[in-house]
Amino acid sequence: MAQKIKLSTIAESLGLSTATISLALRDSPLVAADTRERIKEQARAMGYIYNRRAASLRTSRSGIIGVVVHDIMNPFYGEILKAIEGELDRRSHTFILSNHYDSVEKQRSFIEMLLQLGGDGVIMSPAIGTPPEDVALAENNNMPAILIARSMEGGDLPTFRGDDSYGISLATNHLISLGHRTIAMVGGTEQTSTGRDRYQGYVNALRKAGMEVDPALRIQGPRGKQAGFEAAMEFLSLPQKPTAAVCWNDLVAIGFMNGIARAGLVAGRDISVTGYDDLEEASIATPALTTVWNGQEEVGRLAARALLDKLGGSHEPDGLHLIKPEMRIRQSTGPVKPRT
Repeated sequence: MAQKIKLSTIAESLGLSTATISLALRDSPLVAADTRERIKEQARAMGYIYNRRAASLRTSRSGIIGVVVHDIMNPFYGEILKAIEGELDRRSHTFILSNHYDSVEKQRSFIEMLLQLGGDGVIMSPAIGTPPEDVALAENNNMPAILIARSMEGGDLPTFRGDDSYGISLATNHLISLGHRTIAMVGGTEQTSTGRDRYQGYVNALRKAGMEVDPALRIQGPRGKQAGFEAAMEFLSLPQKPTAAVCWNDLVAIGFMNGIARAGLVAGRDISVTGYDDLEEASIATPALTTVWNGQEEVGRLAARALLDKLGGSHEPDGLHLIKPEMRIRQSTGPVKPRT
């Protein structure tokens, strides 16, 4: 069996101290950047693997962060995760990912597993119905939690997400400015803070414009493309004959546009459609989707930074931190066209 490479072996080969080698492999700023890189290259060449388990026993830190979200297949979460990963990389941390699919039991199992592995902290978009006790399980075991995308009642944890009420009001006001007076809202649920806040933003914009809020114009449920596609038929069957749709997110909006296209209608000409999140797909959809940028990158970056700062002994105040959304006007909205 080949002899295990030790820090002292690398140190001897470079004429440096073992302490310098150890600091460099942990990306310590106490070692100059060019020296750190030279040490890492030598370690790789010699086949040295940093023993994170041994290091965690010395420092009480594993360098592992847990991240749990609804469904990584939703590009919204993918964009947040990319930003989280970038921030963790800069601080020499990594993450373990889990999808909870709004299963409280699956989410709880992940938190328990993370505790067993000695995770340093957890970033979570909480499942519907998450009890405060489940988050307290992590916090009480010295594994701080940060919330993203969704808020949770019964606690004052640091929470980073877009200002959903304001963002949907931007989309609704845009449609009102184009002359639309019968506007449906497609998607979302009252079970999440996101769904409640986005609907409230829609309601606020209508009321401010002196327009009636008709509950029958809300099509609850859809959160993905297929559901948005199916909701288009319900929308077209509404007796109120809406001329525009505020969709809960971009996935719903793109599915919805495909649904009305199947009926021979064109988004932006026959029916105006807005999305939410400004995913990469929104700008290349046909027609290009008018939507609201919701700050996914900022959410991920700030959440990861807040958790790492907390682990380092300093942190931002607890509570809600909102990213201000911005409107992105493209081709899927236009002046009202009376339906026949």
